[in-house]
Amino acid sequence: MLEASHNSELPVIPGKRYFTIGEVSELCAVKPHVLRYWEQEFPQLSPVKRRGNRRYYQHQDVILIRQIRALLYEEGYTIGGARLQMESGGIEKDKDQSVQLQQVIPQMIAELEGVLELLEVKA
Repeated sequence: MLEASHNSELPVIPGKRYFTIGEVSELCAVKPHVLRYWEQEFPQLSPVKRRGNRRYYQHQDVILIRQIRALLYEEGYTIGGARLQMESGGIEKDKDQSVQLQQVIPQMIAELEGVLELLEVKA
């Protein structure tokens, strides 16, 4: 059985423009070979490929991977069912916004804590 690790427990997505497959693997708790397989199964997922076919994922790709992961691992969809959900926009708007907020809020908290530390150092 697949291990159900909740997306809310995943690390905060850094404010970088591009991520390597190894970084995305760690950010989404999915092995690199699974990411490559998902590229074949989900047409929405298409990272930029550069020299030597190296993959570079953008921020929206990481969010998309987390959504796919949630459908497969947490909600129990099959690959085909998850593909249909992604293609038809089957994830309700409220839930989609909730997932995005759950990903943005920890990042904002971390950034605010960093600002607070800077202010404390200067004071």
